Formats: sequence, structure tokens, C-alpha cells
Amino acid sequence: MAKIGIMGGTFDPIHNGHLMLGRQAYTEYDLDVIWFMPSGQPPHKKDRSVSCSAHRCAMVKLAIQTESAFRFSDFEVSRDGSTYTAQTMKRLKEVYPNHQFYYIIGADSLYEIEQWYHPAEVLSSVIFLTADREYRKEHRSLADQIDYLTKRYHAKIHLLHCQEMDLSSDEIRQAVRSGLPISEHVPQSVREYIDLHHLYAD
Repeated sequence: MAKIGIMGGTFDPIHNGHLMLGRQAYTEYDLDVIWFMPSGQPPHKKDRSVSCSAHRCAMVKLAIQTESAFRFSDFEVSRDGSTYTAQTMKRLKEVYPNHQFYYIIGADSLYEIEQWYHPAEVLSSVIFLTADREYRKEHRSLADQIDYLTKRYHAKIHLLHCQEMDLSSDEIRQAVRSGLPISEHVPQSVREYIDLHHLYAD
């Protein structure tokens, strides 16, 4: 049974934090490959304009082109309409019944997962790998959140022990709009692509 890590998201743009999580998951959990899977129109981000899928996919391909353990997947972005993780995981298991999937997420997403479409289905369908970092939302620590989700949904959640990288795609977009450098946050090929196509500029 192949062990497949999934890095999902809008990747608008993909950044070094995404790549770091993918590398750590691949190494720490002895995965066979990591699929970088850009979403189509994410339903939870209808309040802002998401760059067209062609640009987002192109940046992902550039970012992972030198990473032998990473593969690009259009499994989500090729679908019409809003894409939901619950539906994606159901289809993946139907198409690849002999694969074991590991869904890689940041610690912040673990606090928001009950707001996802059919969270019980998501949490029971895949093993989650989440960044191990000092993170607390309201009154619940990350360890408490994992314990809560495990007990309520019988979820399987494991930690990724990697260097903390407080970085978001939103911050990168804001930096571009403000004329600030982003070279430390994204691969050079992605920075050049953003410059070439004038992405995120006012």
C-alpha cells in the first residue's frame, strides 16, 4: 500500500512553509510521495478573489520542480464549482483503493476543521499530519485540540516535528502590494513568476 501525503490549499501563492511541511512529512512518516493539490474555488474563501487556477498551478509546478519526492496533482482543480475536502477524500479512496492517504495541514487549520464541509467525514477518512508548534486558540492548546478531535470524531492526528515558520500566503500578497521583498518567503522561480505576471499588485 502506497503512503501518499497530500498538501492541499489554494497556494495563492505557494511558499516555503508549504514546502517545509511537505519535506518533514515525507521524511518523518516515511511517505512514498507528496501530492501538491491546488484547490479549485475554495468555498471558505468566497469573500476574496482567488487567483486563477492556471497561475496557482504554474507556481506550484515551479516550486516543486526540483523536489524528487513531490508531485503536482490536478485532482481538485480540474473539478467544476466549489471543492470540498470531504468529497475529494471520498473520490481519492474510490480511485486509489490501495493507497493510504495522509493529509498535511498547519496547526491553525486544526482549530477550524469543524467548520469544514462534513468534518466528521473528513476526520474519519484520512490520517492528519499537523505541524507541532506552540499554538493556542482561545482556551484550548494544540494538544487539547488533538485530544478533543480524537475523542469526538475518532480522528487519527499525528504531529510533524519541524521548525516553526510563521508565514501565510495572505502576508505574501500584502507584501507584494506594498512593494516589499518576498525572496525569503518563496522559491526564486515563484517570485519571478509573480513579477512576470504582475500578480497581487494593485
